[in-house]
Amino acid sequence: MSMSPSPSAGQPPVAARTAYAERLDLPWWLWLVGLVAAALLAVEIWMGGSGVRAWLPFAVLLPATAAGLWWLGRIRVAVADGELRVDDAWLPVRFVADVVPLDAAGRREVLGVGADPLAFVVQRPWIGGAVQVVLDDPADPTPFWVVSTRHPVEFAEAVLAARDALPLTDRTAGEPG
Repeated sequence: MSMSPSPSAGQPPVAARTAYAERLDLPWWLWLVGLVAAALLAVEIWMGGSGVRAWLPFAVLLPATAAGLWWLGRIRVAVADGELRVDDAWLPVRFVADVVPLDAAGRREVLGVGADPLAFVVQRPWIGGAVQVVLDDPADPTPFWVVSTRHPVEFAEAVLAARDALPLTDRTAGEPG
């Protein structure tokens, strides 16, 4: 498979070469719900106690909850430099056979009961859309990637445009000859 560090030194900044980029962060209302729940739990632990019991639940639970919510929304997806990047995984677009934009129902069908256990999945339940990236790499047992995105059509178009921008020799490099 093609999950390894990205090329580094001597290249222009990533922003200059990025065809699509998105961060899969949480919506504001999930932040609100999480922090309110943590505050309510801290109040229940406190319940009129004095000393350390009065401030420790707030000092621990609220920052821990904020850190957990930030961690949940840290994933970035991008199409740049002929690669599909999802968090720390990357896939050269020459191995992409097709990209299918999915709405919530399509994502549920792809990831449902008949889902392939070898698929690479980065799914965020608070994001309705996704794309299914079908692979054509004989050396890789992964049949496809499913990646959450708020803009599935634009993401799919960016991956296909990056693949089609490759010279024909690069696109057929993964095929057996």
